[in-house]
Amino acid sequence: MRSTARGEGRRLAARHRNIELGLLALAVAVCLAGHVEADLALTGSLPPGLLVHGLSLGALAGAAHLAVRRFAPYADPLILPLGVFLTGFGLVLLDRLDISYKAAHSAKGDYQKLPAAPSQLMWVFISVAVAIALIVLVKHHRFFQRYVYLLMAGALILLAAPVASPSDSFGAKRWIRLFGLSFEPDEFVKVAITIFFAGYLMASRDALALAGRKIWGLTLPRGRHAGPVLAIWVVSLLVLIFERDLGTSLIFFGVFIVMLYVATERTSWVVLGLLMAVGGAAVVGTVEPHVHGRVEAWLHPLDYYKPVHDKAISEQPAEALFSLGTGHLTGTGLGSGRPWLIGFAGRSDFIFTTIGEELGLAGVTAILLVYVLLIQRGLRTAVGLTDPFGKLLATGLSAALALQIFVVVGGVSGLVPLTGKALPFLAAGGSSLLANWLMIALLIKLSDSSGRTALEPAQPSPEPLPAHAAPAAAAPTAPDRTSPDRTSPDRTSPDRTPASPTPTPATPNPAAPNPGAPTHAAPNPAAAGPTDPRSGTPGGADPSAARTELRPRYGHTPAAPQYGDARNPTT
Repeated sequence: MRSTARGEGRRLAARHRNIELGLLALAVAVCLAGHVEADLALTGSLPPGLLVHGLSLGALAGAAHLAVRRFAPYADPLILPLGVFLTGFGLVLLDRLDISYKAAHSAKGDYQKLPAAPSQLMWVFISVAVAIALIVLVKHHRFFQRYVYLLMAGALILLAAPVASPSDSFGAKRWIRLFGLSFEPDEFVKVAITIFFAGYLMASRDALALAGRKIWGLTLPRGRHAGPVLAIWVVSLLVLIFERDLGTSLIFFGVFIVMLYVATERTSWVVLGLLMAVGGAAVVGTVEPHVHGRVEAWLHPLDYYKPVHDKAISEQPAEALFSLGTGHLTGTGLGSGRPWLIGFAGRSDFIFTTIGEELGLAGVTAILLVYVLLIQRGLRTAVGLTDPFGKLLATGLSAALALQIFVVVGGVSGLVPLTGKALPFLAAGGSSLLANWLMIALLIKLSDSSGRTALEPAQPSPEPLPAHAAPAAAAPTAPDRTSPDRTSPDRTSPDRTPASPTPTPATPNPAAPNPGAPTHAAPNPAAAGPTDPRSGTPGGADPSAARTELRPRYGHTPAAPQYGDARNPTT
């Protein structure tokens, strides 16, 4: 029966891959329709190179699908289409904004007239190619478990590297520039740190789960076990102080607290983490000018229009609120708004305002639901995995994605202070896109392991014993304790009842004169052997051994003798 169950699992996995292929085609079609609508609204003509763009995006999605079908056949069928849709929709928004920025800034001659969509398209190809390489080369997600400390060391080096940068980028030190190229290391750090947290917490969760003193009804951890949390808290504060990067600090510390709670199931860690995060952010926001300016702009966004205001407050928070308010319920239409008025960050930090203005509340809700669905598939993968490392890794990746979306959308809408992070998959930026596609590839490998566990049989199922294979002699013999198939009809076990002397139907015996006639299995005390006076079990068998008995199949009731006609030649 194992081959039958495995075949059914493979058919279900192939059906999932077909669903994935259909969703990929739908995602590409929706993105192409967005390109057509935006260009018709802006220029009155179809976008140039639409066919080439559509074929390129479709070929890229098809290559990723083939890699998943071959090397991760049991993966979740929604993760890849959701990533392709968000990436393609980001290209739609950037192409639409390039047209407006070029028209608005061509006379000024500044850098904002330069297009961002071609560079982003190049990074799309690089990111998807790297994701495909990870899916093909990494056989199992536990491969990363061997290198958790090496990844942690590399992550700390990357995290500290921007401190040595001689200049800031719009008030924060988040970039590394080498040989004319620049990248944002914190995007890759969140992936490496999540892998390290998964490996560390898997090994230390028992010690971290130990309870300490109880204060005000809250059970706090022991002092020596709170050291890792304090260390992570200090590192996040150092990033906030020296790099003035509020978003990275929140994501870095938040992911650790979420994974710590999942590993230990103690609410005290969450409460302690929130208190430490709020306290540290309050202190740094008071003493660090750049962070203080972001907090002031969050609390008083319209103060920018006063004759006298804090110089650290920019016009972008207020412009973002105006842009979102203009969209109302259904928006002005893709290509019919004025999102470029927000300034230089309209294609990066504030690209969410373009969705709010031109697609309205309906479009904002739809995009957020796509993000929520992607996060839900990651958490569902964590639930389906059986190994602790995989569970923690899937949870951490989903939490990192959720926290980044929260801090970006919350900063643009005025819910939290601005952090300067890029909205995953949509905003311009090669570092962010590459890191997010690495997360997609990891989730695909994790979901493949989860699906394989759910669809493949764990062990072979027993087959009924053929009648002609049973011994013909009815001499009393002791039960075979070494055989894994203890199917004596008179055995007593927790899931069996003793055989009744009432005649019960039995399977036909091909050796009988009339195989088609109904036969009855009579009780045969001689075949069952003597009764054990200690337990009343026939044949003197140990009742505890019956617990390892493989259950019969093909609809036989446990109380009925399975092979009585074969063991008793009189039937």
